Amino acid sequence: MIKIEDVYRIGLINKPHGVHGELLFTFDDDIFDRMEADYIICMMDGILVPFFFESYRFRSDSTALIKLEGIDTEQQARRMTNVEVFFPKEHVEELEDNELIWSYFVGFLIKDVNEGEIGKVIDVDDSTINTLFVVDHNDTEVLIPAQEDFIVDLDRGKRVITMQIPAGLLDLN
Repeated sequence: MIKIEDVYRIGLINKPHGVHGELLFTFDDDIFDRMEADYIICMMDGILVPFFFESYRFRSDSTALIKLEGIDTEQQARRMTNVEVFFPKEHVEELEDNELIWSYFVGFLIKDVNEGEIGKVIDVDDSTINTLFVVDHNDTEVLIPAQEDFIVDLDRGKRVITMQIPAGLLDLN
C-alpha cells in the first residue's frame, strides 16, 4: 500500500482531452520526465493508486497530455477529472538538491541552528514570489521563508532541514 508520506504532490489532472482517454495534466514538477518514470500515483477515492504511462507529450512548461494504461474512453477519463497526482519520494533521492521543488519538503522536520527543533513542514505556500514553509510549531502554524540562503544542511534520509532562521522571525508569527 502506498502511504501519503512516501509521495509528494506534483500536479493535477484537469480534464479529458478527446475521446480516446487522453488527459490534460497540469504539473508543478516535471520529475516524471526528468526521471523517465513509468508511472504516476493518483489519489482515487482517498487511496493512492499507481497508473502507468502509455505516452505523454508536453503542451507547455506546466501542462502535458497524458495517456494512462486502462484509461481508453472519454467516460473512463472523466473519472480522472480534478484528481491529484503524486510521485514517489524514493525516486527523487537521485536528484541534485537544486533540482527539487519546494513541495518535496512537506513532512520534513525544520531545525534551527540556535533554537533547535521548530516543527514539521505541513504545507508550502508558493502563492507569492516569496515561497514559505508552513510549519506546525507546537500546534500553531508558523511561516518560514523557504530560502536557500537560510538552509544550512539538508538530510534527505532523515528528512531534516537545518536552517539559520533570522533572529526574531519566529516571533513575527
